[in-house]
Amino acid sequence: MGAWTSVRFSRSMAAASSIADGMPVSVETAREPHLGYHLLKRMLDITVAIAVIMITMPIWLIAAVAIIVESGRPVLFRQERLGHLGRRFVCIKFRTMVPDAESRMHEAMRAAAVEGPEFKRALDPRVTRLGRLLRAWSVDELPQLINVLRGEMSVVGPRPIAAWEAEYQGHGWRRLAVKPGLTGTWQISGRSQIGWDARMLLDVEYVDKRSLGGDIGIILRTPWAILARRGAV
Repeated sequence: MGAWTSVRFSRSMAAASSIADGMPVSVETAREPHLGYHLLKRMLDITVAIAVIMITMPIWLIAAVAIIVESGRPVLFRQERLGHLGRRFVCIKFRTMVPDAESRMHEAMRAAAVEGPEFKRALDPRVTRLGRLLRAWSVDELPQLINVLRGEMSVVGPRPIAAWEAEYQGHGWRRLAVKPGLTGTWQISGRSQIGWDARMLLDVEYVDKRSLGGDIGIILRTPWAILARRGAV
């Protein structure tokens, strides 16, 4: 029978962790699996990450060369995200946007006429032609396996959120009770076809019901979700 734990951040602790200026962060009560879960999950993470890196290494090389040919360097895109308990880490992906994408954020948002987290679902003019292809097949996410090996992410878990997304979270802060993941419940349930609120609820549901068997099931279903390209952007 799993123990119930509650992790709460005070306003001062949140500031010390640099999660958000003056914003209190609370990770609400979440069910902890059996004691061996975390060790077995870490072993699963390392095994899957190494295996997938070895199998997909030719794709890494092709993607890197193609990015350089199309739009130059850098090949990788690095962005600060919030991980377990709000700890910041640098999330790594293949670059799918123009090199000056960050400086063109407001321009792109005006062009897409959207705001906040839903912005990703719009036809972002900053995304390159190659970038759309990489995103459609989730190739851009492969470098996050490095984050998994570092222990910053897990193979399965809620998606890591950017610091600027914090104001949109509401009770979604409960997702910070576990490590963020490369794949998860909503990724195998429709990907970008699922609205922002639904994604958040599915991530919170994963936190509440997580188990090693559930993680393995999500891992096995992920390749089929990618091949089906349902909800790909």
